[in-house]
This record gives sequence, C-alpha cells and structure tokens, in this order.
Amino acid sequence: MASGARGGPRQLLQFLRLLGRLKRVPRTGWVYRNVENPESVSDHMYRMALMAMVTRDAHLNKDRCIRLALVHDMAECIVGDIAPADNVPKEEKHRREEEAMRQITQLLPEDLSKELYDLWEEYETQSSAEAKFVKQLDQCEMILQASEYEDLESKPGRLQDFYDSTAGKFSHPEIVQLVSEIEAERNANIAAAAGEPRS
Repeated sequence: MASGARGGPRQLLQFLRLLGRLKRVPRTGWVYRNVENPESVSDHMYRMALMAMVTRDAHLNKDRCIRLALVHDMAECIVGDIAPADNVPKEEKHRREEEAMRQITQLLPEDLSKELYDLWEEYETQSSAEAKFVKQLDQCEMILQASEYEDLESKPGRLQDFYDSTAGKFSHPEIVQLVSEIEAERNANIAAAAGEPRS
C-alpha cells in the first residue's frame, strides 16, 4: 500500500497527530471557572474508559462501553471543547462535531473509519444501553473531577454548579452508588470547612 493511500502510514500518522491535540485541549468548564492546570479532554476520556472497564454490569457490552468512552469526544481535537456556557446551539455543535469526525475518520481504512464514526454517532444519538451508560459515566467523571479540584484548592463547594447540572441525571445503579459516595465525601468536606459537625 502506498504511503499516500487512505489508511496508509502517512494518514495514520496524521490521524494520531490529530488525536494528540486532545492532550492539549483543556476542558472548557474548568477553564471558565479558573481552575489551575485544568485536565485535558484526553485525561477525561482516559478515566471514563477505565470507569467503563471496571463496571460489574454483565448486561452491558463492556468492550463497547470502553470504545464509546474513547471516541465520544474525539471531534474536540478539531472543534475544541464546546461548553454550555459557549451558547452554541445543540444542532450547530452537532454539525461541527459531525464534520470533524468525518475529517478525522477519512484518514483511516474504510472499516475502521466506519467503526469509529458509528461509535461516535451511537453516543451522540444515545441509541444503545451502552451509550446511555457511558453518558452517565461522562457526567459522573465530571463531578468526580470537580470534587478533586475542590480538594486540591481547599475550597469545598466552589464548583457546585457542576453538581447542579447533573442533578437527577443518574439512573444506572453502579453510577448512582458512586455518585452517592462522591457526594457524601464532598458534603463532609463542606461541613468540616464550615465548622459544622459531620453527620
């Protein structure tokens, strides 16, 4: 195969360089809240993939969940991390990301191109139990990260709006339990900082 052919070494290198940008794209929500050294998009996707890997739910296709987690924000290597505060309409955000995914995946052989694009679309449309689970992982990982930033800054409760944005969105039993644990720890930290007795 010539190096210039679709899916050849040159295109694979272009694909990998594009994905490498995710290491340098900070998560916008943290930037807007002036978090020091905010995580990158790839940091977020990596922990999500591990969260998917350790699920005990035998009804889910674990391998598919891991793949969805690794692909769901891939378009951000081109469009950046578009946050709700950016006020970009949902349809426009989807259009930009869809165009980016087509650009990214065209660098791969056809079978891999289709696989990655289809995974991204499955997540976007929430068309499977695995996609719905990974969406909840996405939000759970975000509040876990928020609690870690509050701990690192010694400012319990500072990132409350991230918790508010996920209220009522968790339904998977494993994730509900994890969120409950995160919130219990966080509430204890907030109470301790306020000088209130822990419950």
